[in-house]
Amino acid sequence: MKFSVLNRKVHYWLAIVVALPAIVIICTGLLLQLKKQLAWVQPPEQRGSSKTPTITMDRILEICQAVDEAEVRSWSDINRVDVRPSRGMLKVWARNNWEIQIDSATGDVLQVAYRRSDFIESLHDGSWFHESVKLGVFLPAGIILLVLWLTGLYLFWLPIVVKRWKSRR
Repeated sequence: MKFSVLNRKVHYWLAIVVALPAIVIICTGLLLQLKKQLAWVQPPEQRGSSKTPTITMDRILEICQAVDEAEVRSWSDINRVDVRPSRGMLKVWARNNWEIQIDSATGDVLQVAYRRSDFIESLHDGSWFHESVKLGVFLPAGIILLVLWLTGLYLFWLPIVVKRWKSRR
């Protein structure tokens, strides 16, 4: 079998195998590319009143407990705290994906919004489904996409090279 025929068959069948994981990877990747522009994906960052954080960790917990949507009762209900001194605020991500933005100087709640970027990222890499799906489906899909890219380049360049070769003869 000629290499060009084998290349076409490989390209054709691998495209079918990788179609479903690829559409998930592509769609979620597009959303992640736009996460700072789409408030639906990730809430926009607000600005606080001072670049020097002065509130205590105990005060942060109290503020979060007062936000009903976040359902924070203790530190175990908080996934992480992200301090942004340059913006004068801090983000608290609750385990239920609600984000509370707090003025790091006054303790005022600047914004409460649902955060979808972590969920979308886990869909993107396949870890939302299961670790075995991440490594057994999404990793091979990524490798197959690389092979498709390489075979596609070959299929693209081959006619160009053949035309140039024929024109020189």
